[in-house]
Amino acid sequence: MASRSRAVAAVGRVERVSFVLFALGIAASTDCAAHSGGLDAYGCHHNRKQGGYHCHRGEMAGQSFASQQQMLDQLRGGPSGQEPAPTDRQ
Repeated sequence: MASRSRAVAAVGRVERVSFVLFALGIAASTDCAAHSGGLDAYGCHHNRKQGGYHCHRGEMAGQSFASQQQMLDQLRGGPSGQEPAPTDRQ
């Protein structure tokens, strides 16, 4: 009877270890598969498959742009794609 209880306990340990390894494998694979591009100094990168430029970190996190230049224009406070407003100089 004692050997049977040891066998049941061993199976329980194997199941727990298997579950933990499975869960760690899932967690590691989703983190790696979530994104394939490296980020630049602004926390952004170009989307080579669909085009455009988007940010994951930093001040512009969660935003998408047509280009890095458009993001830089917005970051600096200027309207993207437009000429600067004329100034009155007298």
